[in-house]
Amino acid sequence: MKVYLVGGAVRDKLLKHTTQDKDWVVVGSSIEEMLSLGFHQVGKDFPVFLHPDTREEYALARTEKKSGTGYTGFICDSSASVTLHDDLHRRDLTINAIAEDTDGNIIDPFDGQGDIKQKVLRHVSTSFVEDPLRVLRVARFAARYHHLGFTIANETTALMSQMVNQGELSHLVEERVWKELSRALTEPNPDIFIRVLRECNALNVILPEIDALFGIPQPAQHHPEIDTGEHALLCLNYASQAGFNTRVRFSALVHDLGKALTPPDQLPQHIDHERRGIDPIKKLCQRIKAPNEFRELALLTCKYHLHCHRAKELKPSTLLNTLESLDAFRRSERFEEFLQACEADARGRHNLTDRPYPQADVFRQAFTTCSSVDIKPLIEKGFSGKALGNEIRRLRIAAIQSINRN
Repeated sequence: MKVYLVGGAVRDKLLKHTTQDKDWVVVGSSIEEMLSLGFHQVGKDFPVFLHPDTREEYALARTEKKSGTGYTGFICDSSASVTLHDDLHRRDLTINAIAEDTDGNIIDPFDGQGDIKQKVLRHVSTSFVEDPLRVLRVARFAARYHHLGFTIANETTALMSQMVNQGELSHLVEERVWKELSRALTEPNPDIFIRVLRECNALNVILPEIDALFGIPQPAQHHPEIDTGEHALLCLNYASQAGFNTRVRFSALVHDLGKALTPPDQLPQHIDHERRGIDPIKKLCQRIKAPNEFRELALLTCKYHLHCHRAKELKPSTLLNTLESLDAFRRSERFEEFLQACEADARGRHNLTDRPYPQADVFRQAFTTCSSVDIKPLIEKGFSGKALGNEIRRLRIAAIQSINRN
């Protein structure tokens, strides 16, 4: 048996990037031999093992033959006769089809090193079309390496479009869509993920609620970018560049889904788009199985982002109502995420990235001053039940009235 370092670890090494995960491929071995050496088998669809000491993944070299639809319809051969070349040939991109032996020698049968130098994402072979998940993976790699100047080869984009046109993406399991989207949200340029999917017509298949935003106009005085889809991507990109977490990034991306449902005779105005956006966010999150914390923040951002933008004009009672609706006093961390998503909305506009956004600080001040209201003396005075709640509310409104909102 021979062991090779493969995939991302080799790619990142050639790109001079640090990597924590190492994947190994084992050629000329068997399940029985791996188990006898103390490896622990974890793979269900094909033999993958954990090293008894390092816990790194070792997979038997394998080939894949299409046997059905989707990304699970494959027959795998992981016998000892499968060569390293066979294993690398089944991989998605040339930059991921490079191996390194135990002596540090590079094995690169598909010139992945050349594509790294040319900064091109290129498929290894036409068998690329057999796995619809690869469309999302290529889009994610494009989001990861866009800042380095990487682009997708024209012939690879053509194959991706072909797969979409043939209906292959309809066989994707929703959880895999969420997995790729959530990973894409962590990349340096997550907006590129959306752009690539749209370019090959995949966005309309897997994220139609987002695709529907493109071509919808907004008032130029507030949105110099005009196009609602472009605004969503500017918001996402701002949230990424600001270092906001993935929940905030997702909320920034979907907060305006209601604008796609604005009646045509009302355009470019979008009156009541906050209410219209609730249902498509719920449907999107349910379909792709987004975690509850992503769904909840997205819905709150959709419903209340205009309240945040108008923080200086809101009546103290309305400002307090908003804090209570956001459950800010019990979920202060999520409240801060909401403010970040609103900031991304305000600054995710063409040439307005650096404009001030004091409204978020108004909400922070209101939250802080309301939180400082001491309840203990009220209880000592005999307040309880509804009367206690009313007195707390009165004092909190008075506290908000005292802050400077200019």
